[in-house]
Order: sequence, then structure tokens, then C-alpha cells
Amino acid sequence: MNRILIFSAFFCCIGTAGFQATAQSVAPTADELIAKNIEAKGGLAAIKAITSLRMKGKVETQGIVILIGADRKPDSLVRQTSTIQGMTQVQAYDGSEGWQINPFSGRRDPERMGENDTRDMAENNDFYGPLIDYKQKGSKVEYLGHQTVDGDDALLLKVTLKNGDLINYFLDPDTYLEIRTEKQMFVRGSVHESYNNLGSYKKVNGVYFPFSIETGAPRNPVSAKITITSLEANVAFPDAEFRMPAAPVKAAAGGAAGQ
Repeated sequence: MNRILIFSAFFCCIGTAGFQATAQSVAPTADELIAKNIEAKGGLAAIKAITSLRMKGKVETQGIVILIGADRKPDSLVRQTSTIQGMTQVQAYDGSEGWQINPFSGRRDPERMGENDTRDMAENNDFYGPLIDYKQKGSKVEYLGHQTVDGDDALLLKVTLKNGDLINYFLDPDTYLEIRTEKQMFVRGSVHESYNNLGSYKKVNGVYFPFSIETGAPRNPVSAKITITSLEANVAFPDAEFRMPAAPVKAAAGGAAGQ
């Protein structure tokens, strides 16, 4: 499984009876549902008050446990680590280019990532999420009505990013929090699809985040379960952390979140 995908749902419980009653006769607009989603998470002020995140967790897939960590800031700055049996892969994006240290492929020096992986990392690390300030980002959001997710009712928002990629947001009709996201990424005429099932929301600095995520691809039977064990907000770390080192470094020394 592409290790970049395991971080893609990292950031994505207030429903009112009056809104639900109105929704039976008048369909809500996309902007109304986005406002409900933002309010359910803690409100725009609380969300924007978070200026950095440090995460630790684990991924379980095919009997393998991968320890993961990530430091993130706005402008898509991210540095993430994946550790298996004492070996640590580092992947990062500094706002303009992606780079990695990948000992699993026999490489222990930093190297630039390919165009597709860099694009995927940049998109998946929209710090405040694609729904917030979507118009300023050049995206389009449509409400497509009710859909069923694992037998449960959900409200579907379709996000079309500026580059044409699509993200479907399935919102719980009672809490308005995401319970599932689906992404279609268009790369040189081919379509890359992935999904995330989100749950176990907990508050961090007044904002709800999912602490349990199942991620995978519709055409691939292999999925991964992500469990967040620690999430800290407004941790001080410099932007230099996200830039590719000029000199070779040891992969195990590059753990972003204390790996």
C-alpha cells in the first residue's frame, strides 16, 4: 500500500432538530452543510486557531504494524515518517517540492519525490481541509443528496478541486461530521481512487479530529487501519524541518514526530 495514502484522511456534534425538519421539505445547500460541518468540528475560529499539528499513531495492514508520525503546518507543509522493524522512511513537502529518505528501497540519502507522489502529498495535506475557504482555492462544492454508507444514511457533498480531482464527503446527518471520504485523482489519463472511513472523533484544542481511520482503494482488497495515539496542536517547529537536507542524513534520525 502506498504509504502516502495512509496520511490522506488525517484532518478532516451539533445537529439541530429544526434543520432536520426543514430538510425534509427544502433541500439544504452545499454552503449550509459546510457551515454545519465546520460548526460541528468546533467552529471556524477554533479551527483557524490551530497553526500546527503533531501526530503519532500506527497502521495495521496484512498483519504488519507500521509506526507513523507527522508534523504539519499550513501551506501544505508536512513531514511524515513510517517505521517498520527499526527502519524509518521519511517523506516531506516544503510547499514547493516533495522529498524522501527511503531505506526500504536501499536508499539512505534524501532524494526528490516523483511528480505524482509530490502532487498527492500536497493535495492530501490541505491543512484546514478542502471544504474551508473552498471558493478562494478555486474549488466547487455540490450537494448531491442522501446516500447510504454501510447501511447508514449520509449527506453527500461533491468537491471538485481546481485541478479537476474529485473528493466526495459523506456527512452524518445527525452530527454533520465526515464518516467517509472518497477521492478520484486524475493522472495522465488514468484515475487513481481511494477512500477513508472515519470514526472515533476526539477534541484537540476545541476541534474534533478522527482518531480511527480505515483507508484503501476500491479496486484493491488490501486496506489499512490507522489508529491515532497522540495528537498535539500548536507545537513549535521551524519551517526548515520540511526542507530537504543538503547533506546525507540517517533515515532513522529523521522521525518527524519523535519516531
